[in-house]
Amino acid sequence: MDKLDKAIIRMMQSDIPLSERPYRELARNHSASEEEIVERIRIMLEKGIIRRLGAVLRHQRAGYRANAMVAWKTDISCADEAGQIMAGFPEISHCYFREVPAGFDYPLFSMIHARNEEELEKTIARIARATGIMDYQVLKTQRELKKTSMKYM
Repeated sequence: MDKLDKAIIRMMQSDIPLSERPYRELARNHSASEEEIVERIRIMLEKGIIRRLGAVLRHQRAGYRANAMVAWKTDISCADEAGQIMAGFPEISHCYFREVPAGFDYPLFSMIHARNEEELEKTIARIARATGIMDYQVLKTQRELKKTSMKYM
C-alpha cells in the first residue's frame, strides 16, 4: 500500500462528503484522478483490504429514540436459523451469537432500533413470534456514551 492507498482508507474511515463526486477533493489533494481513486477502492475491496462500503445511520439523530439490546435464550443448534430470521428485520442493526457467562443462558443478541417504546415492544414481539424464541431479556439503551468507528490508519 502506498501513500495514496493510505489516504483513501483514512478518508473512508471518516465522514465522506455528501456530494455527487465525493472523491474529487481527495484526488486533487494527491495529484490523482477521481477514476484512479475509484479504481483503487475497487481493487482494495476485491483483495479484501476493505471489507465493505456502507453508511452509518446515526439512529438517535434520525429519530430512533427507543433502542435495546435483546438477549435471546437459545442453543447453538437453533442459533443460525434464528439469527437469519432476525437479520431479515430492518429494525435490527446487529445480531450475534456469543459465549456468555455461566448462569446467563441468553447467548443470541440483537440490537433493535425503534422510534418509541410501543414500536420497540411490538418489534420484539414480532421477532419472538417469527423465531419461536419466547424467553428473552431486554436491555434498553439509557444513553449513548460513544459512537465512533474503529480507525486503522
